[in-house]
Amino acid sequence: MILPKPKICESAFAQAKGLMFSKRIKDESLVFVFKKPKIVKLHMWFVFCPIDVLFLDEKKKVVEMKQHFRPFTFYTPKKEAKYVVELPETTITKQNIKIGSVVEF
Repeated sequence: MILPKPKICESAFAQAKGLMFSKRIKDESLVFVFKKPKIVKLHMWFVFCPIDVLFLDEKKKVVEMKQHFRPFTFYTPKKEAKYVVELPETTITKQNIKIGSVVEF
């Protein structure tokens, strides 16, 4: 899978802000890059639309997914990730993304 219009977030500020105060993302993706794999807890405070999320290992392979991540909720993945990708809702289904799929960006 090739990500639509990836925006890379490497700084602490960009990662903390994420999609906060966004109403909707269309045809784009937000990629959080971490120095080493870790459990990345997510929150949807002040994000006003549901999204899909991919958790990728160092080889950009999907190790965990969260579909329909709703506003004002939390999610703690079970797997460590080097990259976390936030996508428009339904992207996982439309692109037929599975555990083990490789993502390009």
